[in-house]
Amino acid sequence: MRVLHHLPLSPYCRKIRLLLAEKRLPFELITEKTWERRPEYLAMNPAGTVPTLIDENDIKVPDSAVICEYLHDEYPDIDLLGDRFARIEVRRLTAWIDGPFAQAVTDVYVTEKYLKRISGFGQPDGTALRQAAINLREHLAYLGWLAENRAHLAGKAFSVADLAAAAHLSVMDFTNDINWSLHPHLHDWYSRMKSRPSFRPLLNDRVAGFSPPAHYADLDF
Repeated sequence: MRVLHHLPLSPYCRKIRLLLAEKRLPFELITEKTWERRPEYLAMNPAGTVPTLIDENDIKVPDSAVICEYLHDEYPDIDLLGDRFARIEVRRLTAWIDGPFAQAVTDVYVTEKYLKRISGFGQPDGTALRQAAINLREHLAYLGWLAENRAHLAGKAFSVADLAAAAHLSVMDFTNDINWSLHPHLHDWYSRMKSRPSFRPLLNDRVAGFSPPAHYADLDF
């Protein structure tokens, strides 16, 4: 059985959960408290980050970007990258979501609202959260433009870029930090994402000490 070491509100872990489900690869989850720096985990992933996938035959694959490429190479039957031309935009957009978007928005919210609380590493930084809220509005405007002008975020075909964006937005939706009424096209795209079978386990996620808004699990929110 495949094992995915994860943290519940990590968007990078959620992206891999969605990808595994879309590829119809069964797996089980193990929560990894990265701040504990377990030697056994560091031996698998020296960076100490999540996710880390342990695939069949005990193959250990760290980092969400590396896991994505590994899964596409090893399990190509369900293609979520596209041809050699389409995958340029898929990879560009996925890198932007997991890079600049995450650094300016998601990583701040996850750290300040979630990780600091469960790890006991201090109180949320209000200044950082206010700046992240400003960044969020700007970044959502771009994603909304993509949702309005493309069949899927990276182009004509559904791809891992959609999974990456949905993973990050699902975290922000869990913490009730998106005003969907300001982004109708992105709202409609996200509603379609929530309706996919791969997404349903995420909608059932519950985190001790945190309660998602009532609309979080509602497909017709």
